[in-house]
Amino acid sequence: MTIDWFILAPAAFFAGMVDAVVGGGGLIQIPVLLSAFPQAGIPTLFGTNKVSSIAGTGASLWRYARAVRIPWRLVLPATAAALLGAWLGAAVVAWIPREAMRPLVVVMMLAVAIYTFLRKNLGQEETHEPRPGDLWRGALFGLVIGFYDGFFGPGTGSFLIFGFVRLFGMDFIRASASAKVVNFATNISAIGFFASHGPILWAVGLTMAACNLAGAYVGTHLALKHGAGFIRKAFLGVVSVLIVKQLIEVF
Repeated sequence: MTIDWFILAPAAFFAGMVDAVVGGGGLIQIPVLLSAFPQAGIPTLFGTNKVSSIAGTGASLWRYARAVRIPWRLVLPATAAALLGAWLGAAVVAWIPREAMRPLVVVMMLAVAIYTFLRKNLGQEETHEPRPGDLWRGALFGLVIGFYDGFFGPGTGSFLIFGFVRLFGMDFIRASASAKVVNFATNISAIGFFASHGPILWAVGLTMAACNLAGAYVGTHLALKHGAGFIRKAFLGVVSVLIVKQLIEVF
């Protein structure tokens, strides 16, 4: 099997950089993997993508955790629920066609993009600290997003960031840091599921993971240096690309 590292390595680096800021690294890695290994099964390639992604997500989480105060009392219940949701979502794929989700996801992404664009101050600063009732809302939020990630997936990181900003009053920097915690957990769940349903290309995944990690380091540095305004612009850019991609696949 010939492996074109001149395509896979830069793709993994760029995916790690984008994912560290606003999520959406799978937009870059999955099409490249599908093109590079056309004979491989979908579980194999999705699992390989997660092996690569989890390295960058872990590196981003480590850097964010050192620089940003993550509200662990809210984020940990959301993370635990997301783990369960991701496994359930992946299991439900066998009974419900994933394509049925695509039109709904386009509508949701459009709503998120329009709302964020119109609310210029959204996520620029924190509006409140976590409240007692937020713990249960956070767990429900994690369960829903985790299920979506396991069942369909595109835009999970962006939905997480928007949810933490809109529902729990975080700024974009804290929301991005909190999203990494949940994403790390759902990646672990996804790797476990895909590894049990097909062989993962471990050599490819681990090599791409090193590139993804380097990209994540750069992306996190940019996010922390340029602040919430930079993340907001990058967020709108990634969501716009996601919308276009989903519309192309619908039609």
